[in-house]
Amino acid sequence: MPRILTCLAALLALTACNTINGAGRDIQSAGHAISTTASETQSSM
Repeated sequence: MPRILTCLAALLALTACNTINGAGRDIQSAGHAISTTASETQSSM
């Protein structure tokens, strides 16, 4: 029984890492889009 709980805990930890990694990529993409838009706006002024 403890071995099953350990495996489940490890699975949950790995899933959380992937979720956080995906969120980090989303935030990075949003930051890139904002930077690009800001650069384009500044160039057109």
